[in-house]
Amino acid sequence: MLSIGIVGLPNVGKSTLFNALTKKSVEAANYPFCTIDPSVGVVAVPDERLEELTAFSNSQKTIPAAIEFVDIAGLVKGAHAGEGLGNKFLANIREVDAIAEMVRIFEDDKIIHVEGKIDPLDDIEVINLELIMADSQTVTKRLGNLEKEVKRGDKVAIKEKEVLKKIETVLNDGKLASSVDLDEEEMKTAKQVHLLTMKPILYVLNKKSGGNNLDEMEDDRYDRLIKFFEETNSKWVTVDAEVEHELKDFSIDDKQEFKQHLGGSADDIDGLIRAGYELLDLITYFTTGEDESRAWTIKRNWTAPMAGTAIHTDFKDKFIKADVINWRDLIASGSIASAREKGLIRTEGKTYIVKDGDVIEFKI
Repeated sequence: MLSIGIVGLPNVGKSTLFNALTKKSVEAANYPFCTIDPSVGVVAVPDERLEELTAFSNSQKTIPAAIEFVDIAGLVKGAHAGEGLGNKFLANIREVDAIAEMVRIFEDDKIIHVEGKIDPLDDIEVINLELIMADSQTVTKRLGNLEKEVKRGDKVAIKEKEVLKKIETVLNDGKLASSVDLDEEEMKTAKQVHLLTMKPILYVLNKKSGGNNLDEMEDDRYDRLIKFFEETNSKWVTVDAEVEHELKDFSIDDKQEFKQHLGGSADDIDGLIRAGYELLDLITYFTTGEDESRAWTIKRNWTAPMAGTAIHTDFKDKFIKADVINWRDLIASGSIASAREKGLIRTEGKTYIVKDGDVIEFKI
């Protein structure tokens, strides 16, 4: 299962957000290879399509897609050199597949900011610089280790050195490794080094209902932040972690009513979860029947045999064919038998690229 690490400076609301997210936790027993750890939440991905399929099949059980969120210790300046919990912090980030980088966009004298002032772009620069400097150390060390093989004329080592030199130039400019222009083969080489700044980042802006929020104050600090997002083609969401935490036990309708009463304009926690899912370039296909309706998580552009491995690893080698229908077409048909009569269920082979929203029955 893929995971997203929540990172940020101290006192920005990471743990509050994590606690709100874990209300969305699902039974880990349904997901093989899940981490069981107090700082890890296996969180359901909200999906109305699955609910409709459950009703369509009158399924006894509904199992949603899920991703892990990891609550990572607060970062301080000098983390790359081991300051604070630096080494643990960086090791924890290395383990996750993507980063949710949380910053405060509200002013509140009662909640002390580690830098003594609220400036979200400054916070991002502090965090990213620590990650960049940690990556710089990794690249320097790896280049040193490659030197003997390069001198021997090893072609693989020479190619890796070329890729690492490209990355080193970007890091030295204070930019994330993900900003380097690499072709497909170079990207494969780069991924083997497990750099922190190659991971996709979702910026999470934490605001406070009824508070002094920079996005509501026509504040230059917020304008600079958005300009940075646009220039770097970054993804971001806005949440009110405290409200999400306080309302985590409320029904959806009651939550909306309270948020409107508070005048909040942030995205809800479901929006954050979906954004994280998209950040990881994941899509969902479904299986449905009387026993259960289930959402399966796969990477975009996977073929049918690869998609089958989400159910069981044997499906890739034993795959014969798959019956496929779009979830909307299935529900509109009224029954699987009717969908077959109308010719809406297609038989697909090994080269079929699974699409988001497909309902599939594998033949092995």
